[in-house]
Amino acid sequence: MDLDDGYGEAMRRVQVRFTTKLQSPLRVSPTSIAIPSNLTRKGLSVIVNNLLKAVNSDWEPQPFDFLVDDELIRMSLEEFLLAKGISAEKILEIEYIKAVAPRKQEPPCLHDDWVSAISGANSSLIMTGSYDGFGRMWKTGGLCTHILEGHTGAITSVCMVNPKGLESSTSLCVATASKDRTLRLWKFDSELSIGHPSKVRSYKTLNGHKSSVQSIAAHPYGAMVCSGSWDSTINLWRTNESDADGDSTSIKKRKVDNDTRESQSESEALSSFVGHTQCVSSVVWQQEEAIYSASWDHSIRRWDVETGKDSFNLFCGKALNCLDVGGESSALIAAGGSDPVLRIWDPRKPGSLAPVFQFSSHSSWISACKWHDQSWFHLVSASYDGKVMLWDLRTAWPVAVIDLHKDKVLCVDWWKGDSVISGGADAKLCISSEVSIS
Repeated sequence: MDLDDGYGEAMRRVQVRFTTKLQSPLRVSPTSIAIPSNLTRKGLSVIVNNLLKAVNSDWEPQPFDFLVDDELIRMSLEEFLLAKGISAEKILEIEYIKAVAPRKQEPPCLHDDWVSAISGANSSLIMTGSYDGFGRMWKTGGLCTHILEGHTGAITSVCMVNPKGLESSTSLCVATASKDRTLRLWKFDSELSIGHPSKVRSYKTLNGHKSSVQSIAAHPYGAMVCSGSWDSTINLWRTNESDADGDSTSIKKRKVDNDTRESQSESEALSSFVGHTQCVSSVVWQQEEAIYSASWDHSIRRWDVETGKDSFNLFCGKALNCLDVGGESSALIAAGGSDPVLRIWDPRKPGSLAPVFQFSSHSSWISACKWHDQSWFHLVSASYDGKVMLWDLRTAWPVAVIDLHKDKVLCVDWWKGDSVISGGADAKLCISSEVSIS
């Protein structure tokens, strides 16, 4: 078949066959066709949509991405073939997938100050932390259901503490970290707030850091949390309401109106990891036995939880703001910091001190990054340039740029698998939904 479709009369043509792992009605005929060689992703998407519409008159066009030999096409087809040394004389197989781009923007959720921390780990609620010292729980549509009161400084990090498999439970346990040098633990029922936000008091305050707490992460099964601080240490804390072995001070229980004010206690750290020489800006705890950390001392470390010793130490030459572990076999390390480059390492490879990927489309410092938990290829980054970028390891360019914030973007996460949530210095929580990850 020779498909012109108005792309020029004397243009060089390439024989291609479109393939896909997508299910019907997104499959086209496997017959080879001749198409203009100067087509880019947009032109290829037009052709696939025309082929789909030819067999289904009700078909609504949608954007697609295209892979040749597992690499996304980000230039004209002819330029791609030349760059990769692929012959245009044989039939070229092109796989198409749904384009990774938000199709819907939800109304922003407004705060009173910078939105500095975010978590999308719960499928029903989004958790944010703000420079006004409050944590908040949000439902879609801008409804704030709970306000977490108690910190005396800006909240810098938040996380869900619910064990794996119970992330969607209505009985929530969450943790917050703050510039007031403390962490706080909170419990509440997500379904009990009706009509107005419920005010929640923490059930435990964790004291021990000598400076601002910058990052917090929960043990995979909720038994502990770890924290990184400007005092250069990483502390481990129990999350149970009573410490059998620790130093715990009780605060009496009280109830005022409809506010939830649970019994509170203060607790000291179970242990402390020492090795970083500057601020520990980010901690990740995905496996029981290991904690990853990033620091302004330019290093990434992996700590053995049992011994408290670092078993992996990587220097990248830049002060680091953020870190996440994910991708293939949950083994890839992504980090960003005091330049516009998002770097990714694979510790399994010999000579892994050099990044295996470097993405440099941002124009200012990178503040946050997060892997998609259901994909080997996809992650998201946020930057002081005001943009959120979606990345696919199969191309060096961002597959989508979200430009909703009017100031620095300070935090980002995935939510429900198909939404990107972000907070920034414009005091907004932004939600970009209907992102197709295949």
